[in-house]
Amino acid sequence: MTKPHIDHFGVQTDDLENCLSWYLEFFGAEKMWELDKFSELTHSRLPGIGRLVEVAVGEVRFHLFDRSGHDHQVPPEKSFQFQHVCLRVDTPKDLEAVRDRWTELYESGRFTFARQVPPTDIVVDDEGVLSLYLVDVNGLEYEFTHVPEGRR
Repeated sequence: MTKPHIDHFGVQTDDLENCLSWYLEFFGAEKMWELDKFSELTHSRLPGIGRLVEVAVGEVRFHLFDRSGHDHQVPPEKSFQFQHVCLRVDTPKDLEAVRDRWTELYESGRFTFARQVPPTDIVVDDEGVLSLYLVDVNGLEYEFTHVPEGRR
């Protein structure tokens, strides 16, 4: 069987400009391309899609897209959904920088957040792996982790 590789993460939003600005600033992402015309298959899977923008941070790519008729609700915590996406950073200091950047952007008042949840403390597991959890402007959770050399 072919072994898959991640190509991109799809992020649905009800405010594409807010979401795009946040991803560009928080991740330091670069806008790669955008679409506003879609296939019949895309329209059948994502009714109301109006625009899709790809942004990239290194080799991590996100497809940010809007849909008309969005209910502006964050999925209930106990519903089926991807619970989080984990992104690895190089050093423990990077975790602090990520948390500080999130706080700076949140406190700037320039972004609307679907959930008013601050980043967690940086936690360390029994193997010395450090993790930090935070949400994007849509309320989607990201874990940032640092795995010491030789672990996992």
